[in-house]
Amino acid sequence: MAAIAQVEPLTSARALSGPFDYALPEDLRASVRIGSLLVVPFGRQELLGVVVGLAEQSELGAERLRAPRSTVDGDVPRDLVELAGWIASEYCSTPARALSLVLPPAARKGNRELTRLVATLTAAGAAALGGGARLTPRQRTLLARLAQAGPVAASALQVDHGTLRRLEARGLIALSSESVRRAPEHVSVGATREAAVTLSASQQAAVAEARAAIAARAPASFLLFGVTGSGKTEVYLQAAASALAHRRGVIVLVPEIGLTPQTVSRFVERFGDTVAVLHSRLSAGERHDEWQRLRRGEARICVGPRSAVFAPIANLGLIVVDEEHDSSYKHEGDPRYDARHVAAHRAEIAGALLLAGSATPRPESFATLRRLELPARADGGRLPSVEIVDMRAARGALHERTAEALGELRRSGGKGIVLLNRRGWSNFLSCRQCGKVWGCPECDVALVLHQAEHAIACHHCGHRERVPERCEDCGSAALARHGLGTERLEHELTRALGGADFPLFRLDADVATLKGRAAAVLARFDQAEAGVLIGTQMVAKGHDFEGVSLGVVLDADATLRFPDFRAEERTFALLAQLAGRTGRGRGDGRVLVQTLAGDARAIVYAARHDSAGFLTGELERRRALGYPPYGELIRIVCSAQAAGSAMRAACELRQRLVIDTAQILGPAPLFRLRGRDRAQLLIKASDRAAAVAAVGAAVASPLGRDVAVSVDVDPQ
Repeated sequence: MAAIAQVEPLTSARALSGPFDYALPEDLRASVRIGSLLVVPFGRQELLGVVVGLAEQSELGAERLRAPRSTVDGDVPRDLVELAGWIASEYCSTPARALSLVLPPAARKGNRELTRLVATLTAAGAAALGGGARLTPRQRTLLARLAQAGPVAASALQVDHGTLRRLEARGLIALSSESVRRAPEHVSVGATREAAVTLSASQQAAVAEARAAIAARAPASFLLFGVTGSGKTEVYLQAAASALAHRRGVIVLVPEIGLTPQTVSRFVERFGDTVAVLHSRLSAGERHDEWQRLRRGEARICVGPRSAVFAPIANLGLIVVDEEHDSSYKHEGDPRYDARHVAAHRAEIAGALLLAGSATPRPESFATLRRLELPARADGGRLPSVEIVDMRAARGALHERTAEALGELRRSGGKGIVLLNRRGWSNFLSCRQCGKVWGCPECDVALVLHQAEHAIACHHCGHRERVPERCEDCGSAALARHGLGTERLEHELTRALGGADFPLFRLDADVATLKGRAAAVLARFDQAEAGVLIGTQMVAKGHDFEGVSLGVVLDADATLRFPDFRAEERTFALLAQLAGRTGRGRGDGRVLVQTLAGDARAIVYAARHDSAGFLTGELERRRALGYPPYGELIRIVCSAQAAGSAMRAACELRQRLVIDTAQILGPAPLFRLRGRDRAQLLIKASDRAAAVAAVGAAVASPLGRDVAVSVDVDPQ
């Protein structure tokens, strides 16, 4: 029973260097352990803190230490406390910020288990029903109901609690409290599979490797590299069954909350109530109850997006990272962790198997992980034919070949998916008279038109305002709308194709904002006999729909225009993944790719379904330029309200950084975001550990009262 608790108070301040010692009162020494949550005095505040260590004595002396104010229900598993420490160091963050990632849900709000009062008939109550006891008609009816139905929730008996307490006092009923699980509602999406399936030879080989690795209880990492529709999910399911058979837990990561229902459906169908789901769209109560089920071991499989990598699962045996190429596994807040990297580290320390799967893996994974290959579709079908449609001479959003293909789909009553990776109605508004473009007052970007809301909005900070009726600069009412987004595309296709027997569905970030909306859209499209699903990249991510015969990609080269060394990789993955949604279950699929750059390497390889060829060339280019996996990148962004402060801070940081094995680029200005000026440094290093340590030391000291610093290791 240690006398000293070493506590990390959960504060956002970067300059604090913890942990801090607190003297434990006698009555807490037996119960406080690593991972316990305490409310501690910190300066003039009282903060929630996590115990990260215990000691018999403090260098300061026990008489100088303050005591915790109170304890908080729940705790953080010890392995997650240690994982948070690694994240803080690996991503140049603070222990407090990293610990915030692994806290029990709503720990700061004191969320509690939901209970209900239950009434049960006693032997004395049963005897009273037989006669002899004085009962009112209402009491007799209540006892008779309990005799017939057994224990009943008090809320369902339609009597006041006073009546129940009087019957309890007479010994006629017993009242007890039972917990009520707030279970997330699962919407079934995608084709139902039978539990017994016939595996292909390549699936059998992959499953055998996974089972052997799980049985060995030693760290292992595989890339499940299979074409779209090759049955990767069935391999995940079989590997999960093996982990459960060895009494080990499973984490299944998916790239988007929108993909969670389909994956949950497959796992619940196979494993039942041992599956829990964790993601930010759950209510506070649902998230609390699912987390506690995992913590208590009632659920042994957790499915969810990147934050599910922190699921409190003991004796972890398997971590699946589905669609491992997807950039949404990178967290945008501090610490800017990559769930794929965290999953690999957690599997390493747990002696678990990391199984990363994709038809279009990252070059880093392709180069470093042992590959288990699934070269053919599980149903024996062919990959769809892909036609590159040259838009250089086209007028309008749709090429005539695309319009013809959609018209034929309408006539035949088929199903299709149209991808346009841009939401809203139009990209921006301008005045035809003076040329004014409506921009965000907080960010250096144009506002996007959203017709249904009659608003123009910033997709960076969320600023919204009414669509102007005229230009405030020159008074002209002649306003031009530029570009095409999913909202306008849905409107135009509805006019051209829609009908009661041919519905159109839209899925983008605007639609998916409300809880359950994305799953509902996907379920309706899945169940429809015919129709078209329109959306952003969300429609290309891992969905498994039968009967989709046509895929269309509009403005396919848009992502090639970004000044990013991953631009070709992302373009290739987006096109190949959309193509993979077609031709499943019945018939052949067809994909039309509209582009201004039909000879671009990423587009040509995607049309051939040649992931290996594309990745081989991409790795050669990365090696020549020193990009990952042949080098490390760290991005530092300084921001400030006052003009010039961010650049001055970035210049000072550059002076602080001394890294012999790195090239430091910048500082360079960035566009204003959320009302703050920004400047950045980019570090290209050959020694990751040395670069991370140097950056962590450089940003530990303040750079000015108004200056905020963010560090992004492995920026996306």
